[in-house]
Amino acid sequence: MRWWGWGVDGDAGQLPESAMTLLRGELGVDGAVRGPVDLDDVVLGAPTIGDPALDRLRAFGEIHEDPASRVVHAAGKGYVDLVRLRSGRPEGAPDAVLAVRDAEAVAGVLAVCAEERIAVVPFGGGTSVVGGLTPVRDGFAGVLSLDLGGLDRIARIDERSLTATIEAGIQGPEVEAALGARGYTLGHFPQSFEYVSIGGCVATRSAGQASTGMGRIDKLVLGLRCATPTGELGLPAKPGTAAGPDVRELLVGSEGTLGVITEATLRIRRKPATARYEAWMLPSFAAGAEAFRALEQDGCAPDVARLSDADETRHSLALSGALEGPRGDMLRRYFGLRRVEGGCLAIAGWLGDDDAIAARRRQVGMAFRKEGGAGLGASAGRSWERGRYHGPYLRDHLLDRGVMAETLETATTWDNVLALYVAVKEALGATCPIVWCHISHLYPAGCSLYFTFLARQERGREIEQWADAKRAASEAIVATGGTITHHHGVGRDHVPYLEAEDTPLGIAALRAVKRELDPVGIMNPGKLLP
Repeated sequence: MRWWGWGVDGDAGQLPESAMTLLRGELGVDGAVRGPVDLDDVVLGAPTIGDPALDRLRAFGEIHEDPASRVVHAAGKGYVDLVRLRSGRPEGAPDAVLAVRDAEAVAGVLAVCAEERIAVVPFGGGTSVVGGLTPVRDGFAGVLSLDLGGLDRIARIDERSLTATIEAGIQGPEVEAALGARGYTLGHFPQSFEYVSIGGCVATRSAGQASTGMGRIDKLVLGLRCATPTGELGLPAKPGTAAGPDVRELLVGSEGTLGVITEATLRIRRKPATARYEAWMLPSFAAGAEAFRALEQDGCAPDVARLSDADETRHSLALSGALEGPRGDMLRRYFGLRRVEGGCLAIAGWLGDDDAIAARRRQVGMAFRKEGGAGLGASAGRSWERGRYHGPYLRDHLLDRGVMAETLETATTWDNVLALYVAVKEALGATCPIVWCHISHLYPAGCSLYFTFLARQERGREIEQWADAKRAASEAIVATGGTITHHHGVGRDHVPYLEAEDTPLGIAALRAVKRELDPVGIMNPGKLLP
């Protein structure tokens, strides 16, 4: 992946003229392109890990000390990460990168680093958007990035039990290709799917775009192997257990702060014969939320469920060019006749066989029509499917043009959804001219809310500008009873708000676990725990 953004050269596409028209009109940007500095101009601190320690570590894998490797492993892909990288001044960089090939090597690395007081930052796909990979070296002899890309095998597929034991470094497309060749799927498709590692998904409690039907990653984990500085936790796969508090739950979502997840045994399912996506227009966000609530609680929700608010809908249609020309005129007339003009776009997706999908589609259609919805058909649904991973590429284009483009997400119970939605939109809207929101994951008790906010960058104080907006939104989330993160993880960005959610006593209990597994504190310091 590019060191300064998402993807690789040549696959990022172009920003359409309709998008530039919107940016000029609503944000006042001039359209000038400001790319990243040259890699050779990135400023890195001098390495501090001594040669004797590096010589010990070379026994476990390949050491990379070149500037390019250090820069690639210096940060994730959050807004702050990219602003700093593109300006040539990452917040920090590891002294070296160590690429390992097996779980035994990981255990050896952690033992040496604990003795040498070297901080370890596990690195999978490098897709963290909450500061989860930023090196912290205070009090340590240095920082080592532990690259797990060599742990890239599917160790076992148990077709009778419908499980797969998968090494942590393998990335999403490779997992689906290997399982698909045998007729199976993991069914986990986060927006970062193209680059995310399985270990990273487990370590951050990831939720995929089809998680309403397929389940979040934490619901798929049956067993784990986790190397810690004091030994390995090998937790065999169990379909269910009453053997006390579940230690797996301590490791899922631990974000590299307790140890390194090297392998996971996950539920898989037979690959669906058909995938169908359809779009609907609902008259309001409240109407769409009510339809999805009823469907989820009646057990009829689609596998992919997404509801954009009016602002996200309007901008999405404008950016896609759907409202331009004769076709756009016809679409506007249709919206007017159905009384959904200025409404909210909903996407429903189903995975399975044709007969089952047909029955479930009818139920969704009845629920949407009950709330005044109008169907837009499968063509609009397929358009969403084609663009389901495009968000990070769009952000790079916006950064090129001096736009702050960032996302955050939360979740709450159904009785609180609209209050939380309004509170966060108002908090962000105080400083950001464009604020979008969509629902994207359903539960019987509630749903997630995913916000996107855009503003023209304040040159020279881009980070402070972001921090102001992030702080306002986070405080609104906490005050209105939402979770500080639904699926991005805690990283560093959400650390100040974790105590409000887990309570001081709960944080103390997590600290006690960390002291037992990582007494020197070398594992991804500065993340997760206040």
